[in-house]
Amino acid sequence: MSTKTYTPRLADKYKKDVAPALVKKFGYTSVMQAPKLEKICLNRGVNGAVTDKKLVDISLDELSTISGQKAVATMSKKDISNFKLRKAMPIGVRVTLRGVKMFEFLDRFIAIALPRVRDFKGVNEKSFDGRGNYTLGVTEQIIFPEIDIDKVNRITGFDITFVTSAKTNEEAYELLKELGMPFRNVKK
Repeated sequence: MSTKTYTPRLADKYKKDVAPALVKKFGYTSVMQAPKLEKICLNRGVNGAVTDKKLVDISLDELSTISGQKAVATMSKKDISNFKLRKAMPIGVRVTLRGVKMFEFLDRFIAIALPRVRDFKGVNEKSFDGRGNYTLGVTEQIIFPEIDIDKVNRITGFDITFVTSAKTNEEAYELLKELGMPFRNVKK
């Protein structure tokens, strides 16, 4: 009797289509040299967290719901008297996705959330950091269907960073494009 284990749709697509296409395009000698998505980091700085502690809790719930994994609060590193900020106060929320949850989030982000963005013309292809990582900002958390718009009291955004094993921006761009990321101006 065999037990079939679940693999996300984009993980299968990477193994069957994306990795061989990258090997062919960049002339790698092995499939293992092809860049892969290592993790996706979601990060939100909570505006007004110093005065209202509930805002951090709300952000924790929202990011946990969106990612499908428990988010953690980020703490301030030093005292800044002008902002009434003390060391180790919660000022943001973050979550890091790997493996199955990473591919599931990426699939939902590309197929469901991005098309719900108002006046969407594609994501900017200039947001690579030079080391093969890509960061983009989401301005509204309500583009994710997991968030109930009636329960949202503030529209806030967050940053999403796609960390890849690619050495150059071009390799990372091709990897994300093959996975289905809708870039604005497709390079030739």
